Amino acid sequence: MPPKSPKPSVTPKQAAPSKAAGTSSTSGTSGTSGAPQARKLGLKPGLRTALDAPPEDWALAGPPDGLLPSDADGAADVIVAFFRAAGEITDRLPALADRVFPAGAVWALWPRRAAGHVSDITDDVVRCCALDLGLVDVKVAAVDEDWSGLRLVWRTSNRLARRSHMPRRSPRPPGSPSTGPPPCSPQIPSVSP
Repeated sequence: MPPKSPKPSVTPKQAAPSKAAGTSSTSGTSGTSGAPQARKLGLKPGLRTALDAPPEDWALAGPPDGLLPSDADGAADVIVAFFRAAGEITDRLPALADRVFPAGAVWALWPRRAAGHVSDITDDVVRCCALDLGLVDVKVAAVDEDWSGLRLVWRTSNRLARRSHMPRRSPRPPGSPSTGPPPCSPQIPSVSP
């Protein structure tokens, strides 16, 4: 029998504006551990939550009642951001990090290779970019059968230093060109289909 060919990569979509977290009719479990998705993502009532560039058919599985949308300026406690190619991380992560400063979290999600998706993103690629911005990863999870993710937060020392020495940057609108060099240049693994 011929070897099974891998699933094609998740269809790239143009980055959509962030959306308030949605709901789903699924059971609420995700990934391979069977833990509820909301628990994996640290979602609790009262948190300002946003989805950034989600696939068209994706919604949170079993979100808790009482999640709030992000503020008018985009500030949020938790942002679940979907990345389909490594180059997107350097373009979008700085603005996402600004939106959760000082004590929120960005979940940086990429297509799961374990599910057969082809992707040039690994946890090391995300971590490299995050560290260059002053973020650290505090959790890794299979968010659902198709997406893996790292939970990124501001390093405690950077929360204090940034508040007193660094002005808050305005988030760039989606699709606007980057200014200056990307925050990191990770070694992106080559992927053969």
